[in-house]
Amino acid sequence: MKAHVQSFIQYLMSERALSSSTLESYGRDLQSLLDYLEQQSVAEVADIHRHHLSHYLLRLKESGRKTSTVSRHIASIRAFFHYLAVNGYIQLNPAMYIESPKQEKKEPKVLTVENAGLLLETPQSVTAAGKRDKAMLELLYATGIRVSELISLDVDSVNSQLNIIRCVGSGMKERIIPFGRMAQAALDDYLQAGRTELLRQAEDEPALFLNQLGTRMTRQGFWKMVKKYAKEAGISEDITPHTLRHSFAAHLLENGADLRSVQELLGHADISTTQRYTRLSKAKMKDVYSNAHPRA
Repeated sequence: MKAHVQSFIQYLMSERALSSSTLESYGRDLQSLLDYLEQQSVAEVADIHRHHLSHYLLRLKESGRKTSTVSRHIASIRAFFHYLAVNGYIQLNPAMYIESPKQEKKEPKVLTVENAGLLLETPQSVTAAGKRDKAMLELLYATGIRVSELISLDVDSVNSQLNIIRCVGSGMKERIIPFGRMAQAALDDYLQAGRTELLRQAEDEPALFLNQLGTRMTRQGFWKMVKKYAKEAGISEDITPHTLRHSFAAHLLENGADLRSVQELLGHADISTTQRYTRLSKAKMKDVYSNAHPRA
């Protein structure tokens, strides 16, 4: 069965162009299922039945896993067995009628404009790492991109003359997103005086944001960075990098941006996802961004 999982992950990598973090999630979820099936003495994919999957998911729920975690496992299982069925490895799909648990709709965590400003002003731009951290935080708040999209940016993803970035999200969908003068200043400072120092000997490294080894900044590294600066800024609420994405959307809408424009900036496929952030009025995206964003 492990070979089937490996071929499925390879398929996702080559055909679906998913991010590395998404691929890792699929791999972890399916490995957890394989471990369970091994305990049940199920060795072949053709021997897996619906009751095996139901019992496995029940065990996840009883172990105290969050509803969102169980739903993610179900999504991984459904995708895997659909792949097996389409490719003829199984005749009947045991995951076809598995229902996802109802999700609790939580309001996204949003920083106040004041706290967002405090967080962004905390990095000291006197070292290469400080310049990088400042640029990353400013750009994340200025564009609302996902963390995976931020760390995937290359130097040539940024057009400093037009103040736009070219962002490639999941499924290789491309978005062109504007950013304001505060982010531009931080980016220029980093590119002129910080990145070269971090680059070390790897002159052919395309990544925009580098770690101390001169390679692409990792998701985990940036997550720790945000936690560190939030603590230094005296922000008591528990925030993550995604909090800045939520804050980007909420602050735009609070200042009059229209829902469709924010949906396009965020890269949401369904406008109902964007509607979590609020009530609004209409206008053109670039004008809205320039007039409404607190740091534009």
